Amino acid sequence: MRILGVDPGSGATGFGLIERRGHTVFHLCHGVLRPPSSATLPERLRFLHARLLAIIEAEAPRVAVVERVFLASNPHSALVLGQARGALLASLGAGGIRVAELAARQVKKSITGNGAADKAQMQAMVQRLLSLEVAPPTDAADALALALTYAQAGPLAELPVRGRRRSRRRAMTGLVLGRTR
Repeated sequence: MRILGVDPGSGATGFGLIERRGHTVFHLCHGVLRPPSSATLPERLRFLHARLLAIIEAEAPRVAVVERVFLASNPHSALVLGQARGALLASLGAGGIRVAELAARQVKKSITGNGAADKAQMQAMVQRLLSLEVAPPTDAADALALALTYAQAGPLAELPVRGRRRSRRRAMTGLVLGRTR
Protein backbone atom coordinates (compact mmCIF):
# COMPACT_ATOMS: atom_id res chain seq x y z
CA MET A 1 0.00 0.00 0.00
CA ARG A 2 1.37 3.42 -0.97
CA ILE A 3 0.82 6.09 1.69
CA LEU A 4 1.32 9.80 1.02
CA GLY A 5 1.93 12.07 4.01
CA VAL A 6 1.18 15.78 3.55
CA ASP A 7 2.26 18.50 6.00
CA PRO A 8 0.32 21.61 4.85
CA GLY A 9 1.71 25.12 4.77
CA SER A 10 1.27 28.14 2.51
CA GLY A 11 5.01 28.83 2.34
CA ALA A 12 6.26 25.25 2.49
CA THR A 13 4.27 22.04 2.19
CA GLY A 14 6.08 18.82 2.97
CA PHE A 15 5.22 15.55 1.29
CA GLY A 16 6.51 12.04 1.78
CA LEU A 17 5.62 8.79 0.08
CA ILE A 18 6.20 5.36 1.57
CA GLU A 19 5.07 1.88 0.65
CA ARG A 20 4.09 -0.79 3.11
CA ARG A 21 4.57 -4.38 1.95
CA GLY A 22 3.51 -6.75 4.69
CA HIS A 23 5.29 -5.59 7.84
CA THR A 24 8.04 -3.71 5.98
CA VAL A 25 7.96 -0.03 5.06
CA PHE A 26 9.96 1.37 2.14
CA HIS A 27 10.78 5.02 1.45
CA LEU A 28 9.84 6.07 -2.08
CA CYS A 29 10.28 9.84 -2.20
CA HIS A 30 9.87 13.06 -0.25
CA GLY A 31 10.19 16.78 -0.79
CA VAL A 32 8.95 20.26 -0.05
CA LEU A 33 6.62 22.29 -2.27
CA ARG A 34 7.60 25.97 -2.07
CA PRO A 35 5.47 28.47 -3.97
CA PRO A 36 7.36 31.58 -5.10
CA SER A 37 7.60 33.98 -2.15
CA SER A 38 6.48 36.87 -4.36
CA ALA A 39 3.28 35.05 -5.39
CA THR A 40 -0.13 36.20 -4.20
CA LEU A 41 -2.18 33.88 -2.02
CA PRO A 42 -4.34 32.64 -4.93
CA GLU A 43 -1.17 31.93 -6.95
CA ARG A 44 0.34 30.04 -4.00
CA LEU A 45 -2.81 27.96 -3.60
CA ARG A 46 -2.90 27.18 -7.33
CA PHE A 47 0.79 26.17 -7.19
CA LEU A 48 0.21 23.81 -4.24
CA HIS A 49 -2.90 22.30 -5.83
CA ALA A 50 -1.22 21.67 -9.19
CA ARG A 51 2.04 20.27 -7.74
CA LEU A 52 0.33 17.90 -5.33
CA LEU A 53 -2.03 16.71 -8.08
CA ALA A 54 1.01 15.99 -10.29
CA ILE A 55 2.59 13.93 -7.48
CA ILE A 56 -0.65 12.00 -7.02
CA GLU A 57 -0.89 11.25 -10.74
CA ALA A 58 2.76 10.17 -10.97
CA GLU A 59 2.97 8.10 -7.76
CA ALA A 60 -0.59 6.72 -7.36
CA PRO A 61 -0.86 6.57 -3.55
CA ARG A 62 -3.74 4.59 -2.10
CA VAL A 63 -4.27 6.81 0.93
CA ALA A 64 -3.10 10.26 2.04
CA VAL A 65 -2.53 11.33 5.62
CA VAL A 66 -2.86 15.02 6.48
CA GLU A 67 -2.18 16.68 9.80
CA ARG A 68 -5.42 17.45 11.67
CA VAL A 69 -6.24 21.13 12.15
CA PHE A 70 -4.95 22.71 15.34
CA LEU A 71 -5.66 26.02 17.01
CA ALA A 72 -3.19 28.77 16.23
CA SER A 73 -2.52 31.85 18.31
CA ASN A 74 -2.57 34.11 15.24
CA PRO A 75 -5.99 34.12 13.48
CA HIS A 76 -4.51 35.33 10.17
CA SER A 77 -1.94 32.51 10.12
CA ALA A 78 -4.65 29.97 10.95
CA LEU A 79 -6.81 31.27 8.11
CA VAL A 80 -3.98 31.11 5.55
CA LEU A 81 -3.01 27.61 6.73
CA GLY A 82 -6.65 26.54 6.41
CA GLN A 83 -6.76 27.85 2.85
CA ALA A 84 -3.55 25.99 1.93
CA ARG A 85 -4.91 22.85 3.56
CA GLY A 86 -8.13 23.26 1.56
CA ALA A 87 -6.23 23.51 -1.73
CA LEU A 88 -4.27 20.37 -0.84
CA LEU A 89 -7.42 18.47 0.18
CA ALA A 90 -8.99 19.52 -3.14
CA SER A 91 -6.00 17.96 -4.94
CA LEU A 92 -6.42 14.73 -3.00
CA GLY A 93 -10.14 14.71 -3.76
CA ALA A 94 -9.53 15.38 -7.45
CA GLY A 95 -7.06 12.47 -7.48
CA GLY A 96 -9.61 10.15 -5.87
CA ILE A 97 -7.37 9.54 -2.85
CA ARG A 98 -8.82 8.48 0.50
CA VAL A 99 -7.77 10.93 3.23
CA ALA A 100 -7.01 10.21 6.87
CA GLU A 101 -6.23 12.89 9.45
CA LEU A 102 -3.91 12.54 12.42
CA ALA A 103 -3.13 14.95 15.24
CA ALA A 104 0.44 16.25 15.44
CA ARG A 105 0.81 15.03 19.03
CA GLN A 106 -0.30 11.55 18.06
CA VAL A 107 2.27 11.43 15.25
CA LYS A 108 5.09 12.73 17.47
CA LYS A 109 4.29 10.16 20.14
CA SER A 110 4.14 7.36 17.57
CA ILE A 111 7.48 8.26 15.98
CA THR A 112 9.57 9.42 18.96
CA GLY A 113 7.65 8.22 22.00
CA ASN A 114 7.21 11.86 23.06
CA GLY A 115 4.09 13.83 22.08
CA ALA A 116 6.02 17.09 22.51
CA ALA A 117 9.05 16.12 20.38
CA ASP A 118 10.80 18.93 18.55
CA LYS A 119 11.58 19.14 14.82
CA ALA A 120 15.15 17.83 15.19
CA GLN A 121 13.94 14.74 17.08
CA MET A 122 11.36 14.06 14.39
CA GLN A 123 13.92 14.41 11.61
CA ALA A 124 16.36 12.07 13.33
CA MET A 125 13.77 9.38 14.01
CA VAL A 126 12.30 9.52 10.50
CA GLN A 127 15.82 9.23 9.08
CA ARG A 128 16.48 6.23 11.30
CA LEU A 129 13.15 4.47 10.74
CA LEU A 130 13.43 4.77 6.96
CA SER A 131 17.21 4.15 6.83
CA LEU A 132 17.83 7.40 4.96
CA GLU A 133 21.42 8.54 4.43
CA VAL A 134 20.51 12.18 5.08
CA ALA A 135 17.82 13.62 7.32
CA PRO A 136 14.92 15.01 5.27
CA PRO A 137 13.98 18.69 5.54
CA THR A 138 11.70 19.36 8.53
CA ASP A 139 8.50 19.73 6.48
CA ALA A 140 9.23 16.52 4.55
CA ALA A 141 10.15 14.72 7.79
CA ASP A 142 6.79 15.70 9.28
CA ALA A 143 5.01 14.40 6.16
CA LEU A 144 6.95 11.13 6.27
CA ALA A 145 6.10 10.82 9.97
CA LEU A 146 2.40 11.15 9.15
CA ALA A 147 2.70 8.36 6.57
CA LEU A 148 4.72 6.15 8.95
CA THR A 149 2.20 6.58 11.75
CA TYR A 150 -0.62 5.59 9.43
CA ALA A 151 1.39 2.61 8.16
CA GLN A 152 1.84 1.44 11.75
CA ALA A 153 -1.63 2.05 13.19
CA GLY A 154 -3.87 3.72 10.61
CA PRO A 155 -5.94 0.69 9.66
CA LEU A 156 -6.45 -0.14 13.35
CA ALA A 157 -7.55 3.40 14.10
CA GLU A 158 -10.26 3.07 11.45
CA LEU A 159 -11.84 -0.05 12.96
CA PRO A 160 -15.31 0.58 14.42
CA VAL A 161 -15.62 0.50 18.20
CA ARG A 162 -18.14 -2.08 19.35
CA GLY A 163 -19.86 -2.17 22.66
CA ARG A 164 -19.52 0.26 25.50
CA ARG A 165 -16.15 1.71 26.38
CA ARG A 166 -15.05 1.33 29.95
CA SER A 167 -13.21 4.22 31.46
CA ARG A 168 -10.00 3.53 33.33
CA ARG A 169 -11.64 4.72 36.51
CA ARG A 170 -14.55 2.32 36.07
CA ALA A 171 -12.17 -0.56 35.31
CA MET A 172 -10.27 0.12 38.54
CA THR A 173 -13.26 0.27 40.89
CA GLY A 174 -12.49 -3.17 42.31
CA LEU A 175 -8.92 -2.24 43.24
CA VAL A 176 -7.84 -0.96 46.60
CA LEU A 177 -5.01 1.46 45.96
CA GLY A 178 -2.00 1.46 48.22
CA ARG A 179 -2.66 -1.98 49.67
CA THR A 180 -1.69 -5.42 48.62
CA ARG A 181 -3.72 -8.47 49.41
